[in-house]
Amino acid sequence: MPDSTLVDQIVASPHHDARRNGATPEILLLHYTGMVSGEAALRRLSGAEGEVSSHYLVEEDGRIFQLVPEARRAWHAGVSWWRGRDDVNSRSIGIEIVNPGHEHGYRAFPFAQVAAVIELCRDCVARWSIAPQSVLAHSDVAPTRKEDPGELFPWDQLFAAGVGHWTEPAKATGGRFLAMGDSGQPVEAYQGLLAAYGYFQEISGTFDEATRFNTLAFQRHFRPSRVDGVADMGTITTLHRLLTSLPSIL
Repeated sequence: MPDSTLVDQIVASPHHDARRNGATPEILLLHYTGMVSGEAALRRLSGAEGEVSSHYLVEEDGRIFQLVPEARRAWHAGVSWWRGRDDVNSRSIGIEIVNPGHEHGYRAFPFAQVAAVIELCRDCVARWSIAPQSVLAHSDVAPTRKEDPGELFPWDQLFAAGVGHWTEPAKATGGRFLAMGDSGQPVEAYQGLLAAYGYFQEISGTFDEATRFNTLAFQRHFRPSRVDGVADMGTITTLHRLLTSLPSIL
């Protein structure tokens, strides 16, 4: 039986197991499929081979497929980490959104698809009491490996519909910025902000590859006008705004 009344069709995937250590969904994780078609993605997620799955897949025309029961651990996040804990699969619901991705002609998400994603997200977060700041991108929890759902995904539209955490992004700016090879107290402070929000970030005081990947992930989600891995003042200001809107984190 579908977990959501919004589901159009069940296509059962064999790729799931029990959630570990009694975990229940506390994260809603959004992906793009990154394949040439929705049909190809559905075959991969539900086929006998591949060992990858998600709870839901949303087609470009807005159709919603359920592949794995929400009570089960779908295999969508891979090696991942958020707010001090790994095994994101055990504590998340995964939604795959059909889009060819950066490797196959990344494009804007159609209106019907975005509308369906919003309604599905609203349903999931309501039933599982998922906090707004725990509606995340795959790239947030696996920044060195993943880019999805990418800078074209309309997080602002989700927020306007009551889903996720958002603030108006500060403009990309010139002038003072932090980038690869920089070190010192400003880098340490910036790394502390990333870690406080939830990214897997060592506070070393050196702007290294891990810091660059986390910056890219943050920009794709929260400041998509320029995704370059450089922590300009627009990036830092946006991050600070998000943190200060969550007093329980600071």
